[in-house]
Amino acid sequence: MIPKLARSTRPPHAAPAGFDRRLIAPMILGSVLNPVNSSMIAVALVPIGAAFGAPPSETAWLVSALYLATAVGQPVIGRLVDMYGPRRLYLIGTGLVGIAGLLGAIAPSLSVLIAARVLLGFGTSAAYPASMYLTRSEAERTGHDSPTGVLTALSVANQSVVVIGPTLGGLLIGAGGWRLVFTVNIPLSLACLVLGSLRLPKHSFATPPAKRAVDLVGMALFAAMLVSLMLFLMNPGVGGLYLLGLTAVAGSGLVLRELRVKEPFIDLRVLGGNLPMLATFLRQFLAFTAVYAFLYGFTQWLEQGRGLHASAAGLLLLPLSLTALAVAGATGRREAVRAKLVVGSLAQIAGCAVLLVVGSGSPVWLLAAAGVLMGVPQGLNGLANQTALYRQADPDRIGSAAGLLRTFTYLGAMGASAATAAFFAHGADTHGLHELALFMLAGAVLLLAVTLLDRSLRTITPTPGTPVSGSGKA
Repeated sequence: MIPKLARSTRPPHAAPAGFDRRLIAPMILGSVLNPVNSSMIAVALVPIGAAFGAPPSETAWLVSALYLATAVGQPVIGRLVDMYGPRRLYLIGTGLVGIAGLLGAIAPSLSVLIAARVLLGFGTSAAYPASMYLTRSEAERTGHDSPTGVLTALSVANQSVVVIGPTLGGLLIGAGGWRLVFTVNIPLSLACLVLGSLRLPKHSFATPPAKRAVDLVGMALFAAMLVSLMLFLMNPGVGGLYLLGLTAVAGSGLVLRELRVKEPFIDLRVLGGNLPMLATFLRQFLAFTAVYAFLYGFTQWLEQGRGLHASAAGLLLLPLSLTALAVAGATGRREAVRAKLVVGSLAQIAGCAVLLVVGSGSPVWLLAAAGVLMGVPQGLNGLANQTALYRQADPDRIGSAAGLLRTFTYLGAMGASAATAAFFAHGADTHGLHELALFMLAGAVLLLAVTLLDRSLRTITPTPGTPVSGSGKA
């Protein structure tokens, strides 16, 4: 059982024998708030820059601010979910999304708009850890551990929103200007608040929340370590080496603090002994470094190196998105974590090989084939790592573990952005694309090696019908 919380309290009619399907709508709607805001902003950067007279180097902070806030907020809020239950953090987080949407809708300057994006990052950090916690607690309540359908629904919903996000943003801007990209968060927030209030269970606490220690110092050190690291990744260079020094200092302080405090924010003793989960974090970083490197790099090359219009480049990304959705939907009902990761790694290697042979005169079918190949790992790897984490994490810390998984996703995004900037220093030409492909290929080979060497993946799936009883650590 999850020891921090006693049984959830629900109306008698809301306690079915199987997974409570009434939870699915608030779980999915809340979890897509982050990807929809991550993707919609892509088409709003130019009009926002024009409105405030800001260059791309300044409007880029609208993207980075959300990444930074989310990377820090996911594990922090996830830990609070573990301690105080999913309902209250879900409602607070989705409420912040509405406030951020209102702030963005009336923002008088770019700096206020960036602040709204920071608030969005923290607000959208609650729903995913809460959803993973609810999935685990439902398995505990019912005694039937079969979450693959729910985990697949979360993964497919998030991927679908990433696909339609730029299109939705474009429609909103066409209908009423770029401020609607922020305003749309107000009705989304209200919907989450209504669904969350009506459907998410209240929990009775074995230990009253007021008596629980919150490791604020550990959270602050973690935030300092992560922010300094991500700021360096956003603009790597000799001038930013001091950021790596700050990262090391904050990281050392975090280790010393977490090993001494009674209730640490990150239990390093448990985490250090859970090598399979650490391997999952590494795989998530490697997988999403490649995903974002392809999205950032290939798209830029299509427009500059291949000479395509932005709309045509967007259409050539459809095979990637459609393949990812189809693969995730077709394989989601079976856990098969190791098989998914092996196939995903091999497909990623094949996709990188195709990128190594494309050029300015390559036919469209070959460019589309690269998208199809890269869509396979996008549909498999993220879902497999999510399932692996669900099995490997300590049930008492499933929220913070889920948050850390998202943090490694955004570290991969930042790493990909830095790599793209380095290889396209003089423009997105074919030579730079081939160098980026070699970088992605090295990551794909490492991903395959980490997967094959992780013997715990062979036994990660529990016996069907067996209730959850432990953390799944190896």
